[in-house]
Amino acid sequence: MNSLLAHIKLLRPLNVFIAGLAMVLASAILGVLTEINTVIRVVMVVLCYTGAANALNDVIDYNIDLINRPMRPIPSGYVNKKSALFISVLLFSTGSFLCLELSQNAKVIGIVIAMPLMVLYSKSLKGVPLIGNVTIAFILGLAFLFCGAAFDNMAPMWIPTVLAFGLTLVRELVKDIADMNGDKSAGLKTFPITAGIDKTIQITIFLTACIGFGAFIPLITGYYGFLYGIMLILGVEIPLGVVVVSLVNNPGIKAAKHSARLLKFSTIAGLIAIYIGTL
Repeated sequence: MNSLLAHIKLLRPLNVFIAGLAMVLASAILGVLTEINTVIRVVMVVLCYTGAANALNDVIDYNIDLINRPMRPIPSGYVNKKSALFISVLLFSTGSFLCLELSQNAKVIGIVIAMPLMVLYSKSLKGVPLIGNVTIAFILGLAFLFCGAAFDNMAPMWIPTVLAFGLTLVRELVKDIADMNGDKSAGLKTFPITAGIDKTIQITIFLTACIGFGAFIPLITGYYGFLYGIMLILGVEIPLGVVVVSLVNNPGIKAAKHSARLLKFSTIAGLIAIYIGTL
């Protein structure tokens, strides 16, 4: 891995790509894809903030990643912490500058709420049981309200926001199980460490059931069409079921890692379901 590839990997390009795609899908749900300048600006803000947060997280999590992810760019020695911190500051600044050209509500959500929460989460809240999980889920959900605010139409974004919040909260709890060894070594007090794996799985199952039933409400009420239900089952409900079965049958770190990877794409699948449900 050369230096350029290592710095790209630092930003977690797949996560950045998914974040940008989510904003494109959110714009499609709003029916504003023709407003290309604003769409590009919204996507770029989210791309910058996501990359910045990922780089900052790797700087702060250096000791944890030495155990959990030793091949990440910083612990592997391909990127030094000062360079990563500079990239993070640069991307946060660029995202904020681009955000200044959006609506007043979008500026408040992006610059005043989301960005400080990203920094606070990485520095202080990541290891706080449940509060850290809720914070990152709130940030991910907030991205959809940010998109709605940019086009002065937040109402259609509430369902995507709630869905993203719920799926992210489940995934973050599952990730905490997967990262227990490194988190323990760093002295973090995540929920699986303080309450145990069994209790974490119980909460995960409860949240999964809430999401599974709650996601069908827009279909039952006729807010979204039949195609929404089909895509919801394929892209969200089935993966959630697989996660529950996997964790119940193999309540450990290995199953948690596989489940976290599977859940990464469920939010996108949910957005696609919402989009085709509005056609």
